[in-house]
Amino acid sequence: MTSAAVKRQVLELGGAFMISREARAFGETTGVAGFHGAYTRGRGGVLGDVDADVVTAAFGFFEPVSVRAAWESVPMPAADAAAEYMNACRDFGRRKLAAFDGADRLAHLLRRVVDAAPSTGVPLFAGWRAMPVPEDGPGAVLQLTHVLRELRGGLHLVAVLANGLTPLQAILVSGSPILDGPGHAKFLGWAEPFETVTDDVQVRWDAAEKLTDELIAPCFDALDEAERDELTTLTLDAHRVALSR
Repeated sequence: MTSAAVKRQVLELGGAFMISREARAFGETTGVAGFHGAYTRGRGGVLGDVDADVVTAAFGFFEPVSVRAAWESVPMPAADAAAEYMNACRDFGRRKLAAFDGADRLAHLLRRVVDAAPSTGVPLFAGWRAMPVPEDGPGAVLQLTHVLRELRGGLHLVAVLANGLTPLQAILVSGSPILDGPGHAKFLGWAEPFETVTDDVQVRWDAAEKLTDELIAPCFDALDEAERDELTTLTLDAHRVALSR
């Protein structure tokens, strides 16, 4: 299943720009110190100048009071923040994938998947998909991988709730590529003490992860089997080129 074969690469490559020098440079233009203000206003900016509760609903896994504080800390208009955050994403791709020969082809395949995917229930995906895609391969690959990451993330939230888990429980099970569950929960604004992850919670999360794979899998049917194999190979190569040290 293509969706399962590339999920780690999409998660890591599509989100890597968020902690990049390009994202930090964007954050400096907001006049607000720290990661969360620029991240929240930039990533959530595609939703428009809405109340923070709308951003909380779309982000799903973040503690609501923390989202409001971060969202309201940045005075930049939402559309401007989204555009500048998008530029940071593109510029990260241009820097990290400059030597990746498959960028144009991967961008083409990713765009077909992204364009064919339904947007019901995944507002951040819809908002990011509506942003213009650059013509250069490296910038387009990063932007489209981020868009695909938003699709998977939104569907994962749906799957988590469908399996009777709270977002916090899901975080405590899964963690992030760089933090364990409790560490990631604290980073997203949740306060200790945290509940113990029981066998039942783990089983439910495993089921949610499987359901996420199943929900996103049809989106790759925009490609034939050979193209899906090609997308898998190119995505793994792009991930290696961009993130290897």
